[in-house]
Amino acid sequence: MSNFLYGLDFGTTNSVLSIYDEDKKEIIETIRVPSLIYFPEKLASADDNYVIGEEAIVAYLEEGMKGRFIKSIKQILSRSSFIETRINGRRYNASDLVSLILKDLKSKADQITGEDCRKAVIGRPVFFDDDNTAKDSLAQTRLSKAVEIAGFSNVRFQFEPIGAAFAYERTIEKKESVLVADLGGGTTDFTFVELDPDQARVKDRRNDMIASGGIYIGGDSFDSSFMWIKGTPYFGKDTLYEATPGKVLKVPISLFDNICTWDKMNFFNSLRIKRSMEEYYHYSNNDPKFRNLLTLIDNNLGYSVFQSIEKTKIGLSVEDVSQFQYSNMGIEINEAISINDYNEVIRKDVQKISDYLDRFLNENGIEAASIDSLFLTGGSSMVKAVRDLFVTKFPNSKINSGDNFISVANGLAYSGYLFED
Repeated sequence: MSNFLYGLDFGTTNSVLSIYDEDKKEIIETIRVPSLIYFPEKLASADDNYVIGEEAIVAYLEEGMKGRFIKSIKQILSRSSFIETRINGRRYNASDLVSLILKDLKSKADQITGEDCRKAVIGRPVFFDDDNTAKDSLAQTRLSKAVEIAGFSNVRFQFEPIGAAFAYERTIEKKESVLVADLGGGTTDFTFVELDPDQARVKDRRNDMIASGGIYIGGDSFDSSFMWIKGTPYFGKDTLYEATPGKVLKVPISLFDNICTWDKMNFFNSLRIKRSMEEYYHYSNNDPKFRNLLTLIDNNLGYSVFQSIEKTKIGLSVEDVSQFQYSNMGIEINEAISINDYNEVIRKDVQKISDYLDRFLNENGIEAASIDSLFLTGGSSMVKAVRDLFVTKFPNSKINSGDNFISVANGLAYSGYLFED
């Protein structure tokens, strides 16, 4: 019987598990699923009450987007305001929701290994919510509980950029001082580390980790900024209403803040809010763009809109112009977005990453000249403005990229030294 270790990267957008055979000392397979859960409106049975990943997308569309679709669950781990939600008569807290994705990955991996593997290195961002200690502690506690519910009992946690560093180390031929940037959906994390291919199998690497830090900005932040600037005008952000004769006001801006953030949109369906929106619609003289907002919420169309935003973003990683297109249930969007338009949309977010990186280097006494290379990973590392940021800051350092989606999980699977107490 073989001995296995799972490296598990629970991500905002995708979650990945790498299976490491400790006897052969190699990764035998890597599994990736989108971090999505769909709870169908019509249940086949009491036990068949949710689907994960790509199957969640299929079921969501086949059922006409009538059930409960949840994305970016990682974002709620640090939110003390989120206690639980009711879905199909059941209560789910943050740990419960996260555990559903972890269980799915474990089940798929166990089918490959033929064993009930309970040993895992679990990735976590350097900070779940910037440097807020209380929120970080809450998120770690919730993640630990989710891991336990999923069936893992022998567990260690590793910072995600350190996992990425170990994956990169397997590709180099000589010792390097490396700045690792893991640009995911929820966070951007940095680690400055000494890597050496001759040390790749050494158990204790703590002395090689020089500095780590992170900021709560990632691909979801970019999408949220895009929705705020380019999307919300199509949903009535500038709608005027006249509840009192002669007194014309704009509808509350908070309504649109809630449709720009996935963790808020997931739970933006209370009767009180819906009644308020119906009243604004009435007093706006049935403004057609505000009608789009009602359609968006009533028909659970958030995911499909953000899919269009994602397509626009991906298009701009290879072309100078991309179409922001959406056509569904009377909502019509067709706007050309140039790379300059998009760079302006995410300018504040990229500047925050830049400012944080400057502080990180300064506070840890790291000179740009001392960095031999950069290793960029995570889906947001493909955004042109992000890559330009690193090229500008480190003109004399080579920039490398691995597989943007599995590097962290692979590196976590190589982190078996954490079990050597």
